[in-house]
Amino acid sequence: MRKLILAAVLSAFAFSASASNPASPIGKWRTMDDETGKPMTVTEIYQAQNGTLAAKIVENLGLPATCSECSGANKNKPFVGIVILWNLKPTGANTWGGGNGYKPSEDRSFRAKSVTLVDGGRKLEVKGCVAFFCKTATWVRVD
Repeated sequence: MRKLILAAVLSAFAFSASASNPASPIGKWRTMDDETGKPMTVTEIYQAQNGTLAAKIVENLGLPATCSECSGANKNKPFVGIVILWNLKPTGANTWGGGNGYKPSEDRSFRAKSVTLVDGGRKLEVKGCVAFFCKTATWVRVD
């Protein structure tokens, strides 16, 4: 009986340790189409080997199967696995920035000005800029 209780306690601890931390953007996020608001991808933010944050597409919800608009190494590759944010560093409370981004559906690179947790960590505002023109997309946490 003691082993069963110990196993239950350890399982509960392991679950809580793996649950998403609302003060961290690490985890899975649903992205939406800018114009229709329909879900497009599930994107995972993770810590890269160099200690910065990065994000890659892990599930395709509304894009074509492959990226025909992409150039270079991503040309005609599946969207799943494409890295879309990289080199993000902490820049303030609940905010990361100074990195780069890529919107594969438009084959467009941008400066990742800021990635900010909002709504108690349930949403993420991703602000990207090309020259002086900036746009913010809101992602919703899914894990």
